[in-house]
Amino acid sequence: MVSDCYGARMSEALAYVAERFQRIRRKGSGVPYLSHLLAVAGLVADHRGDEEQIIAALLHDVLEDIDGVTPSELETRFGGRVARLVVGLSDTTSRPKPPWTARKQAYLARLRGEPADLKLICAADKLHNATTLLRDYGVEGDALWRRFTPTREQTLWYYRAIVASLRDGFSHPILDELEAVVLALHERVGVEPPLVDEL
Repeated sequence: MVSDCYGARMSEALAYVAERFQRIRRKGSGVPYLSHLLAVAGLVADHRGDEEQIIAALLHDVLEDIDGVTPSELETRFGGRVARLVVGLSDTTSRPKPPWTARKQAYLARLRGEPADLKLICAADKLHNATTLLRDYGVEGDALWRRFTPTREQTLWYYRAIVASLRDGFSHPILDELEAVVLALHERVGVEPPLVDEL
């Protein structure tokens, strides 16, 4: 008898994010935001993440982007580990969000000490984002950066810094993929990779 690949919580998580992100699109592109969540979950599954990691990948942006969602709600619905992962993947749960630079620097410092199960999901998230940036830059050129709060230089710095933070105590093929895409993005833009401690 063939066993199920996943259980009822996976189905609930898919329905949960489909409902909550129904009217949200990715910045500047018009692409439904759900596409990013599904892509990240797919990358985590492809890299042999377990069911709870895949669920956390689906949910990884709900605390940051959906008003009213709380860690306790996630724990009740999806369990303590999933809630812990989603909290760890969130650079803030505050409203309004703190300033970009301070928020990202605090997240990078915290990310260094996170466990491997969380770092896999973070790497998948940033891999999909960086791949999308690389593709969209080929279409839009420098107009791409107008979508975002940070400057081009800050954005590129952040991706290099993410790689450095993830590499602290973590080694995985998905991290090698992320670094390759980040370097390709720098090359495409024509910017030398900055030092990770510079903005």
